[in-house]
Amino acid sequence: MGDAVALQLNGVEFRRRRRVILTDVNLELKAGEKWILFGPNGIGKSSLVQMMSTRGFPSEGTVDILGNRLGKVDVFSYRHRIGLSSAELSRAFPPEEDPLDAVVTALTATTGRWRDNYSPEQFAQARALMHQFGIAYLEGKQMFKLSQGELTRVLICRALMADPDLLILDEPTTGLDLGGRELALQALSRIGEQDSNRTVLLVTHRLEEIPRGFDHVAIMGRRAGNENDAYKDNVAGNDPQPGTILYTGDLEHGFTAERLSAIFGLPLKVTHEDGRWNAYAQGAQALGYEAIGSEKNGSAATIDAEMGDTATDSSEEPHA
Repeated sequence: MGDAVALQLNGVEFRRRRRVILTDVNLELKAGEKWILFGPNGIGKSSLVQMMSTRGFPSEGTVDILGNRLGKVDVFSYRHRIGLSSAELSRAFPPEEDPLDAVVTALTATTGRWRDNYSPEQFAQARALMHQFGIAYLEGKQMFKLSQGELTRVLICRALMADPDLLILDEPTTGLDLGGRELALQALSRIGEQDSNRTVLLVTHRLEEIPRGFDHVAIMGRRAGNENDAYKDNVAGNDPQPGTILYTGDLEHGFTAERLSAIFGLPLKVTHEDGRWNAYAQGAQALGYEAIGSEKNGSAATIDAEMGDTATDSSEEPHA
């Protein structure tokens, strides 16, 4: 690992339809570092992922990716150096695409194999990745027929296919059952523990889905207030406070009960055992979470309670 900067955001603000979604976002990832981007649903994580992967642009501020200033350099000249796994990307593939082709086309940063030609060695590499993630049997099937768990693993394989310098995994365990999630986390832990110059950013809103091997975290929250306040603003028809990055550093000092309780607006107990994190709410009723609990079929408020959605509507263009 060196001191080269792989990803840098300075003073980033993002607005949509006159609403400020993100403000004053500053972040620096050096080559070889393994980062977690953590925050509640609706805080703007997906908007940041769009910018970091060259598929979205800030309203203000600058984004530098692998030495290229976003908006100043043709993104197609370096997009192949970025591996991305995200729900937004999954919607860009032709419905009848073979999952094997969805993986191998990462080499040309395209979605949809048209007249592209790939070598037997490249197809062998794609098959090896699919075997590693337990989805070799999907070769010859069609993307639109896959379960969410299968689709998630196809996207992880695609993100790794081109041996990228910057790997962005946006909610990589979405849709996986317990067994599938644990298999994926084992593979992601190996990625996190690799001693290489590849920079990895894993995005999640669930502590229990953070793999071992990641040693930096950027924690997002509201510029003012907390998620309880944001929920009340949404109910009242008002815009919640914009999201920003409140903490960057190591996980031990970041994932404290005090910090996460302040972000979510309810008392939380945080645990860290055998390299895995978890958190749960205590006495949420005292902070006005009865309504949220009832809207979730009577379930107790949890750390990943959904209080709004600020995900972007943009997606990767076919054959881009």
